[in-house]
Amino acid sequence: MGLSCLIDPTAPVVLDASTVINLNATAFGPRILRAIPNPFVVMDVVLEELREDRRNGRQDGRLVAELISEGLLSVAKLDELSEMHFADLVIGRGNATLDDGEAATIAFGVEKRAVALIDERKAGRICGEQYPELLVGNSFDVLAHSAVLGELGHDGTGDAVFNALRFARMRVPRSAMDWVLRLIGPERAARCDSIPLAFRASASTG
Repeated sequence: MGLSCLIDPTAPVVLDASTVINLNATAFGPRILRAIPNPFVVMDVVLEELREDRRNGRQDGRLVAELISEGLLSVAKLDELSEMHFADLVIGRGNATLDDGEAATIAFGVEKRAVALIDERKAGRICGEQYPELLVGNSFDVLAHSAVLGELGHDGTGDAVFNALRFARMRVPRSAMDWVLRLIGPERAARCDSIPLAFRASASTG
């Protein structure tokens, strides 16, 4: 399938809030992180965002705390070098700046040569312009990982993806759309508002 950029199993992977929210929504978060050999990191700024966020009643702060207590996620802070990148990303015009969590995730990724998983298009664009050497992925680099498919199987992976689409409104990049539609099927795709209507319609008639 080739959807996952997590090719080097030793590379640290730093998760933005959107990726953690999607992971929590799958209902398979601990199994997913255990299956993938990479070390996973969340920034302290992102952790605070998740603790304060009560969107949709998902209690992401509690769920991420459980992942940390189980040793599946570690918490990192910005150091002096990464703070410089952080400042560049949060100060300036709106179309060239990011929120604190995204900026911290990218800054850590740049300095620690980690893979940064961020779902927002704007963040991906800014990374491409300012940090072309940074490997940037999204939630599907976790969900479509071969180790996750091996752990959950086809049906379990389909359930995980559907849950994230349905309950976290996970954004599907164009490169993953065909895979998602095949995995969850037309009936479930029709229930996912985060999938563009044109793709939901094509899935139901395909």
